Amino acid sequence: MKKDFGDSISNKVYEYRVLARMSQQELAEKVGVSKQTIFVMEKGNYVPTLLLAFRIADFFEVEVNDIFTYLKGTDLNER
Repeated sequence: MKKDFGDSISNKVYEYRVLARMSQQELAEKVGVSKQTIFVMEKGNYVPTLLLAFRIADFFEVEVNDIFTYLKGTDLNER
């Protein structure tokens, strides 16, 4: 049985994008994904691949941890 630890990733993609005065479409084109991917990521409904997280951080010239934060959960199977 696969364990669900309840971990998640929060992000500041929206904040960085707005500060850069970019549309979702513009950012999507710069990092090689669809506008929909940026939209769902900003809403917290999509955890990007490690590669995409690095592309976004590189684009904004910051560290990955400046945009993405790991939120450690607990093992839900032990509750």
